[in-house]
Formats: sequence, structure tokens, C-alpha cells
Amino acid sequence: MGKDCGCDKAREDLEEYLRNEICQTEHSDIKAHLDSCESCRDEALVSRTLTDVVARACKETAPEELKNLVLERIRSAQSTH
Repeated sequence: MGKDCGCDKAREDLEEYLRNEICQTEHSDIKAHLDSCESCRDEALVSRTLTDVVARACKETAPEELKNLVLERIRSAQSTH
């Protein structure tokens, strides 16, 4: 997995590739590399899965009673200081 097969470049730009923040030419090069390199493809899958899980977690909201409990404790802590 040295520079001769493109792994270093693919891994260097993987996050930008997964977020579509890379120019089309480089995007095509990385996609072609991932299509032919199982190791980099596996790494891309792990990165994409982790990114998706984090994104979903950021969209979740706390239950209303938990929000109320946290706010109540904050107000209580503020009133004692």
C-alpha cells in the first residue's frame, strides 16, 4: 500500500472525498482507486459509517423531561452562586 498504487493520496483526501469537497478530477481519481483497492475501500466505508453515525447523533434531541431536569439543575446551581 505505497504511493505507487495511490493509497497515500486516496487516504490523504478521503474525508474531503466523502464530503464531496474535492474537485471533480481528484474525486474521479479517488473513486477509481477505491474501486480497485479493497483496503482503501474498507477504510472509506468505516469513515463514511462513522460520519453518518455522528451526523445522526447530532440531529437527535433529548427527551423533554431530561431537558427540564438539566435546566432545573442549572437554575439551581446559578441560584446558589
